[in-house]
Amino acid sequence: MNKAELIEQLFTKTGAASKAEVGRWVDSFVELVIDTLKKGDEVAIAGFGTFLAKSRAARTGRNPKTGATISIAATKVPKFKAGKGFKDAVKK
Repeated sequence: MNKAELIEQLFTKTGAASKAEVGRWVDSFVELVIDTLKKGDEVAIAGFGTFLAKSRAARTGRNPKTGATISIAATKVPKFKAGKGFKDAVKK
């Protein structure tokens, strides 16, 4: 499901005033999650899961084309940890 399909499904399910309004909801949610992770906090939705930012340590790697050793800087990466309710629903 892509973003347009998600908006269509939410519009149908909620009976919202317009698809544009639902699109703004989705955009606001995504923006909120990104802003929260940038601050170093996490977003936990009971029964669904938790969005969090993990630190990845600096490391060395290899350029696959040349075989040369390269240095990969430390960074933060977004992660999603599915909640129990979500996992159980997908298993069925």
